[in-house]
Amino acid sequence: MLVELVLRFGPPVVVMGAIFAVSAQSDVDSGLGVVDAVGRKLIHMAEFALLFLLWLRALRGRAGLAALIAIGYAATDEVHQTLVSGRHGTPVDVFIDAGGVLLVWYVHQRISSRRAARGAGS
Repeated sequence: MLVELVLRFGPPVVVMGAIFAVSAQSDVDSGLGVVDAVGRKLIHMAEFALLFLLWLRALRGRAGLAALIAIGYAATDEVHQTLVSGRHGTPVDVFIDAGGVLLVWYVHQRISSRRAARGAGS
């Protein structure tokens, strides 16, 4: 029982810890300007999309709750960044992170619908 809980809930908690650790670092400017900014935003979208998928697995398909947790954590991550020297959190970044979650949720729903349709047609 304990092993099952660790295997289900451990991965999303580890990813949340990794996000927290990275957010605690002072901002390091790569000097690449727009390329760096766009790249970071895409990475953020991917991080929170992964977090959504891990929570989806942990919560056994409860997509709404998984999305709420992932987007809620995105909001707290931005608040955390306001407390770190050299960093700043913005509501826009929460929307970018949420975009990653919502995009993957949409893709997941489409895949699930197609699988269900194929299963019903068999």
